[in-house]
Formats: sequence, C-alpha cells, structure tokens
Amino acid sequence: MRKLLRLCPVLLAVALLFGAGPAFAGKRVALVIANSAYQHAPSLTNPVNDGSVMARTLKEAGFDIVDSRHDLTAQETRRVLREFADRTRDADIAVVYYAGHGLEVEGSNYLIPVDAKLERDTDVFDEALSLDRVLVAVEPAKQLRLVILDACRDNPFGKTMKRTIASRGVGRGLAQVEPTSSNTLIAYSAKAGFTAQDGDGANSPFTVALSKHLTRPGLDVRRAFGFVRDDVLKSTGNKQEPFVYGSLGGEDVPLVPPTLRPTSAAITSSRSRSATGRRGRPFSPSIPTASMRALPSCNSRKSAPSRLMRRPPRRRNRPRPSAIVLPHLARRRIRRPRQPPMRRPPSRYSLRRKRPRSRRSSRRPLPSSSASISPPRRRVQRPPARRALPAPTSPR
Repeated sequence: MRKLLRLCPVLLAVALLFGAGPAFAGKRVALVIANSAYQHAPSLTNPVNDGSVMARTLKEAGFDIVDSRHDLTAQETRRVLREFADRTRDADIAVVYYAGHGLEVEGSNYLIPVDAKLERDTDVFDEALSLDRVLVAVEPAKQLRLVILDACRDNPFGKTMKRTIASRGVGRGLAQVEPTSSNTLIAYSAKAGFTAQDGDGANSPFTVALSKHLTRPGLDVRRAFGFVRDDVLKSTGNKQEPFVYGSLGGEDVPLVPPTLRPTSAAITSSRSRSATGRRGRPFSPSIPTASMRALPSCNSRKSAPSRLMRRPPRRRNRPRPSAIVLPHLARRRIRRPRQPPMRRPPSRYSLRRKRPRSRRSSRRPLPSSSASISPPRRRVQRPPARRALPAPTSPR
C-alpha cells in the first residue's frame, strides 16, 4: 500500500502530461524515393544522398515503417505507391519524400521517373507521375499527411521537348497547389515558380535543414518547417525559400512525440519523500544547507541553530519501551513483558468509610445568588379541634 501511495504523484504527473499535451501519433509510416540515374536526361548527384539521409533520419526518429527506394521507373513507382497506400490504412502519420526531377504542365505538377523520354509535351501525361497520385497514396492516414518534394529543378527536357500546342505552357519549377483533403501538408524545397539549389556538399541545403529540425521531439511540424526555411535562406543567401502549402488544426502535430520529463509536481513529491525519509520521519541534517540558512531561526539568537538540527538522529536498534530484554534471555531473543509499577499500600485513613449524604439534603435545590436567604419557619402546633356535642334533649 505504501509503494502504491508513493507512485501516485508520478502517475498523476504522467496523466497530466499526456492529457494536456499535444496530440501523440500512433503508427507512423514513410516512403522515400530518390531518382538520380536518369536514362534520357543528365544524371543528378544529390538525390540519392538526400534520400539516404532522410531514410536514416526517419528510422532514428522511431517510424514504424520506412521504405527507401531509388532510381525507380514509372511502373515501379506506381507499384511502390500502391503498396504504400495499403500500409497507410491503419497509420496515423504518413510521410512521402521525393528527390529528383519534377515538371509543371498547365498548372499540374508531375514527378519524372528515370526511364521517361518526354519527346513531346503530351508524353508527360503517360510517362510521368502526377502529384495527385501521391496524395491518393497518403490519403488513408488519420492525423497527418505530409508530402515533401525536393524536385524544384530546371527542366532537363526543355530543349528537346516538342510542343504540340503553342499555348500549352511548361513552367519553371513546380506550380502552386492547394490540397483538397484536410490535415495535408505539401512542402516544396523552393517557392512555386522558382528552382532549388543542390549546394556545394553531398546534400542539398533543404535536406540538411530537414534532417536537423523535422524530427525534433515534441516540435510541431509547422514550426519545424519554419526553422527549415530560416536555415535554407541563411545558407543560400536569400536565394532559395522553401514553402509549405496546406493547413492543420489548432493542436500541435509533431512527427516525434516529446520525451517524457518529470514535471514540477513529480519533482516536489520526490523531494518531500527524500526529506521525510523511508518511514516518514523528518530528516535533520547536521550541517544546514544554503536554503536552510536563508530561513529565519526559531530561537532568539541568530547564531544558534534550531532544535531540529541539534537533535541527534533516532537509533533504529533501540529497544521498545513496552518490553525489556533480559540479559540471560538475550541469546534466545525472548522478550518478557514489562511489569506494571508497584502502587502504594492503602492507609488507615483511606479505609475509613465516609457517611453518605442524606436524601433530603441531596434533593434540596441550591439557592440562587439573586434570591434572598430567609430562615426556616417554625412549625406551630395547634390544638386539635373540638367536636361539637349534640344538644341535650328534654325528658318527656
């Protein structure tokens, strides 16, 4: 019972922490696709490195499933998305990260697989993969649907692609998008209509910032992308600005739940238990600490320590006052009950019997203070009344 009472403050702190905190995710799944070795376009160096960094970051963050693929063809990409859609049916958070080439045709965004030729502008609808298809794969997730695109690069097929209709525009970078489903975020490495930089190192500035802030425990995903934006702007000299489209609710939605830390109530309860000791007795240190020196002393003299500090600690092996250990029975550990103290023999005065009070005196009411005390009246004895004799009758 005592152990259960000691655990009550800790359980209360945990309940308060999980009840009033942000919404925690259950099952988390992620898909990472990185295309670098394009067959009919110049190859890219950073996407494979970026995909490896993001997959490792998500695995270290505790995601249940992290499927990492690279250099996928159009048919393989569709099959991977179909399998990932089956995994997101019972998931709370679904994340898709794509690094490679992307195109914008007439306001629609497309992801380009490694086997795409794109000889004409209409081949995009057949050989490329629409962004809407990726959103369909993450749609079964319950709490958060996140799509991250590091594909805002120059069009590698712009010089060789034929235009079937002159009015059909093939834009630069990716177009602005507005998700139709709720709790959906789409993050671009660069703002709509702008291109992203690969950077001088093995990874792009966008991926470096993502691996630093996205999986921070307890950090809301919207604030994480805000920190990513600041880092990318600083590293690129304000030339590249990441952008996020979509909206979420009022609660914080972190990708990684916050680590459990003891609250103030738990710290206070642990301090009180350490101060009282194991059996609930107050702990009296021999040397006062700094916090105790600051407290006012109970005595009149300031230099004199308090009685609580001067009192020696209680010995645990002291025998109980209700029993005395006899020396000849110490080996057997047999305790004899203590004899009651001897009483004084009664004297002859205590044996005298006291007279009981008379009933009349005990029943007589005590006179009140306000009433006047008068002497008792004497009872006058009157002679008995004489009987009247009958009148004498005259003789006849």
